[in-house]
Amino acid sequence: MLNYTRRLLALCCLALLWNYAQAQSIKSPNGQLTLQFALQVDGAPTYHLTYKGRDVIKPSKLGLELKNAPALTNGFAVAESKQRSFDESWTPVWGEVKTIRNHYNELAVTLAQAATGRSMRVRFRVFDDGLGFRYEFPRQPKLDYFTIKEERTQFALAGDHKAFWLPGDYDTQEYSTVTSKLSEVRGRMKAAVTGNASQTTFSPTGVQTPLMLKSQDGLYINIHEAALIDYSCMHLELDDKTFVLESHLTPDAVGDKGLIQTPALSPWRTVIVSDRAGDILESKLVLNLNEPTKFKDTSWIKPVKYVGVWWEMITGKSTWSYTNQDNIKLDSIDYKTVKPNGTHGANTAHVKEYIDFAALHGFDAVLVEGWNTGWEDWFGKHKDYVFDFVTPYPDFNVAELQQYAASKKVKIIMHHETSGSVRNYERHLDSAFVFMNKYGYNAVKTGYVGDIVPLGHHHYDQWVNNHYQYVLEKAAEHKIMVNGHEAVRPTGLSRTYPNLIGNEAARGTEYEAFGGSNPDHTTILPFTRLIGGPMDYTPGIFQTQISAINPQNKSFVHSTLVRQMALYVTMYSPLQMAADLPENYNKHLDAFQFIKDVAVDWDDSHVLEAEPGDYITIARKAKGKSSWFIGSTCDENGRTSNINLSFLDPGKKYVATIYADAKDAHYEKNPQAYTIRKIPVTRKTKLAQYCAPGGGYAISVVEAR
Repeated sequence: MLNYTRRLLALCCLALLWNYAQAQSIKSPNGQLTLQFALQVDGAPTYHLTYKGRDVIKPSKLGLELKNAPALTNGFAVAESKQRSFDESWTPVWGEVKTIRNHYNELAVTLAQAATGRSMRVRFRVFDDGLGFRYEFPRQPKLDYFTIKEERTQFALAGDHKAFWLPGDYDTQEYSTVTSKLSEVRGRMKAAVTGNASQTTFSPTGVQTPLMLKSQDGLYINIHEAALIDYSCMHLELDDKTFVLESHLTPDAVGDKGLIQTPALSPWRTVIVSDRAGDILESKLVLNLNEPTKFKDTSWIKPVKYVGVWWEMITGKSTWSYTNQDNIKLDSIDYKTVKPNGTHGANTAHVKEYIDFAALHGFDAVLVEGWNTGWEDWFGKHKDYVFDFVTPYPDFNVAELQQYAASKKVKIIMHHETSGSVRNYERHLDSAFVFMNKYGYNAVKTGYVGDIVPLGHHHYDQWVNNHYQYVLEKAAEHKIMVNGHEAVRPTGLSRTYPNLIGNEAARGTEYEAFGGSNPDHTTILPFTRLIGGPMDYTPGIFQTQISAINPQNKSFVHSTLVRQMALYVTMYSPLQMAADLPENYNKHLDAFQFIKDVAVDWDDSHVLEAEPGDYITIARKAKGKSSWFIGSTCDENGRTSNINLSFLDPGKKYVATIYADAKDAHYEKNPQAYTIRKIPVTRKTKLAQYCAPGGGYAISVVEAR
């Protein structure tokens, strides 16, 4: 017995040495990040990531568990290993910078599972700002079709980090971010799950990505995914004893996590890391892990600044519906014979007022919601045939408004609310896009409020993700830009499909009329939601007391007026809405000037200062111009921001117009108190600027003439 035990131990040691002999490592181009890959004794693949010698991700397992088939989690041997370096620069169609460098070192490890005759490749790319890795499934006889039961990718953290998290949910991201230690997630989960039109939480410790973390020794870590195509959206399941995060995919209507046909690729799993918070915001890692654009011609894709018939419905002043009936069928109702409710916002005369306002102030477009029939009982009924996307209400003259907008050189943005009925939308999609082309609409805001129909599917499962992709590609055939609301959070696909000019996929400004968002909300979103792509946050609310618009609504915007201006810089998007009512802007035209002036496309961007949950200050240079714009936002504590303007061109003189909180400004007590002043500046100028609680500042910097 003793000899047998000794022989077994010897064999185990030999196996361990053999696997460690296969351990491989690569470094980032600057040498600060190190990725190590190794197989455990049982042939389980693992990876380990360090930054400047400090653990970012401790040794963590890789693999997938399959349905009715052996798992792809162990029993592997290394069949092939290849390394390469890559360095290019590319020009985005629109973006925060003029050019993006894509520079990484790559390790691709092909793994053979002898017991099953199957193989799998894990591809790692190490950038100066982080790591991306994915699973690749080559075409092979023993692995042609398979169903994912669960992906078992781990992210073993080095401690009880501070986390900025949302409850894991298959159907919504519209929660307030919770800031806590990882060990506190379980205790705070119940309060974090607030009501929504569609929601499906799955665990007392499940959280969403992008997940922002800060270690006790000052490392900033962001975990997300890139290039989510034909796959289920990833959440993270936290073991709050070991601080190991494990992937948790969104199930479909029958509980499956993914139906795969080889050859196939998973999305990239991403880890961005730095000891400077601003580096997380400046990272282009997620974009770089997506493929170059599929479009030969991108001339029809243009950033947009717009106003719209929207906020008045959100606040309850107007309605989307034309009547007050509560049970209608599109194929049997005659709207010309029913009594109008008198509160319908999308009527021809009113839309013309918005077109006039847009034209007067140089805006590109007007969004109009509630123009089409079906809004009387669109929500909560799980209707299949809920809209047809081409039939206007009697008081909305499509042809007349097209001609009127064209005469003012203004576009109208189409609105397609699906009410979650994706089959119905696909049924009508071709005719809806032909309708848009006919009447000069070149952009559409899509919406997926409510449960997905067919019932059982989720907003983030593989089948519905494929629907979003289908809409995006079909829109491109018609040269239409897409702004998706309530859709899956972005994963950098805007590089490949730049007609995806906007997404919501988070708690937007509309919630300020539904009870409000925390004052620190916009100091967190750039570190979380915006890591995957720009957000149509719809800022610019000048009348922060909602009761001034609708006396029945006692909500208020948790922001000063000036911070609403700053968001046009800190909340990057090529699609920016001046969301308030024209009459509210007319009362503050001096401040409104910044919203008119601020660009929506950029040649350069610099994060001047940042700390998630506390403050963000960003400077951006307008595309093709010498002008810069600076925005700063802070939490409920207020602060003094100290920045220098060293990013300005040497030898040039500029004039800075500073829109600032007044000394007595406060997001709750005195939100509309602001000052405007002009000062000469150069790249040697240093500024100390007060930010009120829930406030900030906005600065336009124009070259002196």
